[in-house]
Amino acid sequence: MSSLFIPPPACLLRPLEVPHRYLFGPGPSNVSPRVQASGARQMIGHLHREMLEIMDDIKKGIQYAFQTQNSMTIAISGSGHTAMECALFNTVEPGDSVLIAVNGIWGERAAEIADRIGARVNTIVKLPGGYFTNEEIEQALYEHKPVLFFLTHGESSSGVVHPLDGIGELCHNQNCLFLVDAVASLGGSPIVMDKQGIDVLYTASQKVLSSPPGTAPISFSEGACKKIFNRKTKPVSFLLDMSWLANYWGCDGKPARMYHHTGPISGLFALRESLAALSEMGLEKSWTQHNKIAEHLHKGLESLGLKLFVQEKSLRLPTITTIAVPPGYDWREIIGYIMKHHNIEISGGLGSSSGMVLRIGLMGYNCNQANADMVLMALRDALKHCHKSKV
Repeated sequence: MSSLFIPPPACLLRPLEVPHRYLFGPGPSNVSPRVQASGARQMIGHLHREMLEIMDDIKKGIQYAFQTQNSMTIAISGSGHTAMECALFNTVEPGDSVLIAVNGIWGERAAEIADRIGARVNTIVKLPGGYFTNEEIEQALYEHKPVLFFLTHGESSSGVVHPLDGIGELCHNQNCLFLVDAVASLGGSPIVMDKQGIDVLYTASQKVLSSPPGTAPISFSEGACKKIFNRKTKPVSFLLDMSWLANYWGCDGKPARMYHHTGPISGLFALRESLAALSEMGLEKSWTQHNKIAEHLHKGLESLGLKLFVQEKSLRLPTITTIAVPPGYDWREIIGYIMKHHNIEISGGLGSSSGMVLRIGLMGYNCNQANADMVLMALRDALKHCHKSKV
């Protein structure tokens, strides 16, 4: 008779069941059969020669996707949120002045993280759907004298893609690093790290790259590395300490890589394959495809009588479209109906845009006209059958 008093869970004695869904929300995206197969390969050791070669391939793929020659280019073990923390933990010390542009939830999160570090957090704020002019940014940089300025390129909560040109130069004129969140935009909207003077750039695997969540590409300029490696205090996280991660990823010029942590081997297989797919397609073709499908989707939405949330066309994020919740409808009922009857995920707002918008994401593997037409058909059906209040 067993001495164990907790029996095996009945749920785990049944086969795993995962439904097939069309993931047309703000992420994650569906994964291609090619990337899915790569992640199912047999495990190898995290410091085996072959694994280090795969990591080197990933580094080159990120440099291409980011358009950077930065040696300090790696993939963080974790989500895009982990990359945000890595960027801030390594470049900001207690007492440093930082400037955060807040026009959605990701600026809010960056400000929260910087505050936890003990930084002096200054913000410039716009309502969801808004953006900052270079003049507004320049004035705030002059006023607050920050060591770092944070800006979200693709604000997934509101559907805004923020202009970047000229901001890096403004930052450098004030001896300030320029940190950009490109989680929702990288690969779907033009961004060229070196030419735009971006000092720290990060993204995540599960959006346009259409890889499973859990790896997050990030790159640091020479100026950012100078700040990182001349700190007076250690970063608050050991796991995200770039002095260790630089060696783990072969970025420090040392002949041997030391053990730091066991990276997500299967996730790195998948990330390598998704970067290969992007390289084969070409960045410019990927940008064009996302813009083309977004325009097709926008026309279809307007033909249904729906209103796009971001009014200025040039500010619309091609990867994630936001629609003003149609008057008289309950947004929860709409997304619930579409999930139940069409097996499609779309999403409501997030943070300050909650209750204001519906969000449709057609990214990477999902970015094609057939999927756009599928979600348009589902929305047409939902508007016909969901309750509409006359008040």
